[in-house]
Amino acid sequence: MQAYQPLSRSIAGRIAIVTGAASGMGRATAHLLASEGAHVAVTDLDLDACQRVVDEIEAAGFSTTKAWAMDMADAGAIATCVGEITSHFGGLDILVNNAGFSMIANIDDAAYLQSWEKSLAVMLEGPQILIRQALSHLRNSDAARIVNIASTEGLGGSAGSSPYTAAKHGLIGLTKSLAVELGKEGITVNAVCPGPIHTGITELIPDDHKATFAHRRSALRRYGRPEEVAHVTLSLCLPASSYVTGVAIPVDGGMRARNN
Repeated sequence: MQAYQPLSRSIAGRIAIVTGAASGMGRATAHLLASEGAHVAVTDLDLDACQRVVDEIEAAGFSTTKAWAMDMADAGAIATCVGEITSHFGGLDILVNNAGFSMIANIDDAAYLQSWEKSLAVMLEGPQILIRQALSHLRNSDAARIVNIASTEGLGGSAGSSPYTAAKHGLIGLTKSLAVELGKEGITVNAVCPGPIHTGITELIPDDHKATFAHRRSALRRYGRPEEVAHVTLSLCLPASSYVTGVAIPVDGGMRARNN
């Protein structure tokens, strides 16, 4: 019998990029990774909003973060940011593709095509461009981790959100295929699929509607918090999570497990 081999659960000193980090789950993820000792590139569209998150993290006693403005629909901006981030921090170990948005549009709405094009650009094409730009740096890491934040919409579907749903289904497909492709190099690629979470995307839903939905659909009878999603993301980023790849983990309070 082989001797017990301890595995590291520390990301101290690791270098991470988190997209969509100015609010919601991205912000919570940036806070959590920084609190665990990682160097975190906080990226989003609005540089000032990113800087506010950096200021929050530094006020909490962690000073290894820096803000970058990055448009996930702009391939040139992505390439520039990856170059600047890896040069500033000296490499890359963790990539969290979190940036996203929701634009309700039925198939015959005038705004449908706009929603479709923007959804795929930001939540599917952008992540694959970022992964490709980051790959040479991730290959230099001894514990490279890619975590794509998808959605339970990527495991099913809802009326009025087919552009978002298509993008998230595609992101899960990208996750699984790249997990197989990059597995021989020891690079893990996983997806996290949040369900009903208190974020900017859901803040316009009236509280009573949220409460009714959660009571009817979720085993825990409540909406989740961004921090609860961030902790699942963190677990996939650990060096010890070296044999977990190609999975799409629901973080939905038991919504998909519930039949009645």
